[in-house]
Amino acid sequence: MIAIGNPFGLGHSVTAGIISARGRSLNDSLDDYLQTDAAINKGNSGGPLFNADGEVIGVNTAIYSPSGTNAGLAFSIPSNLVKQVADQLREFGRVKRGWIGVSYQSVTDDIADSFGLDRARGVLVANVAADGPASKAGLKRNDIIISFAGQDVLDLRRFPRLVANARVGSTVDVVVWRGGKDVPLKLRIGEQEEADKQNAAAQGAAKKPAVPDQPVTSTIEQLGLTLQKPTDQLREKYGLSDQLKGVVVTKVAPNSPAAEKQLQPGDVILEVDQKPVATPQEVTDIVAKLQQQKKKSVLLFVERQGDPRFAALRLTK
Repeated sequence: MIAIGNPFGLGHSVTAGIISARGRSLNDSLDDYLQTDAAINKGNSGGPLFNADGEVIGVNTAIYSPSGTNAGLAFSIPSNLVKQVADQLREFGRVKRGWIGVSYQSVTDDIADSFGLDRARGVLVANVAADGPASKAGLKRNDIIISFAGQDVLDLRRFPRLVANARVGSTVDVVVWRGGKDVPLKLRIGEQEEADKQNAAAQGAAKKPAVPDQPVTSTIEQLGLTLQKPTDQLREKYGLSDQLKGVVVTKVAPNSPAAEKQLQPGDVILEVDQKPVATPQEVTDIVAKLQQQKKKSVLLFVERQGDPRFAALRLTK
């Protein structure tokens, strides 16, 4: 690889090296840099990065160095991404990012096992914006997106880039893992909104008022959890919504499966094994049934201060 630039005012300087990696991220999940060891310094930014055939493959952008000078770690924006941005600027006068209206998380080995997936891959949908593109396409919470626009979704790091780089207004093929089988869907790409609006929509699942009831507390030793039905005192203590549903975690035992997954008091368990729960006893019953079936883990759907996520807890004997 050959880099051309104006480092330290020395015009038309040429350095050579190799491409160490693709898809590097520095500060943002949407970063997609080429990493090269070609010497790049201040003044190289904006210069081209050529391959051995003289083709421009990137635009030199950043370096990683404690001293501020070349340390063999330099980064370039891939030329195909530059072309995409340039085309959008010509057509729209601004850059458009794809958006589908979901919140999601990584698929761990435990989560894959809980869903009957062959291995940890894809991204797990934690919530879907009510009027977003994903909702209109039929995506649901608990779906695992394993393919997007004809490309396999290998992990959480790759997925945001696939979505953001999809052409706004286009329709793409999506495959999700649902109910133990692949389900194909058609999804029309929306335009990315402000981050706070996206998060509010994706996390704002409709909530029904909880039915008033006497507090019930239960301890599930297998998981290391003490649970209680929501009360006014718990809502005030943990800043929970008056429309809260589910059961509240009030204590987490040290070195327990719950502690391993970083659950903490104030978390609200909404589902266990993909089933809604309203009382600690319901949680206890589901866990006992899974143990009878000799399951290795139990999948919880947990909300923390409006942020939903899944946690797969190992089942101790």
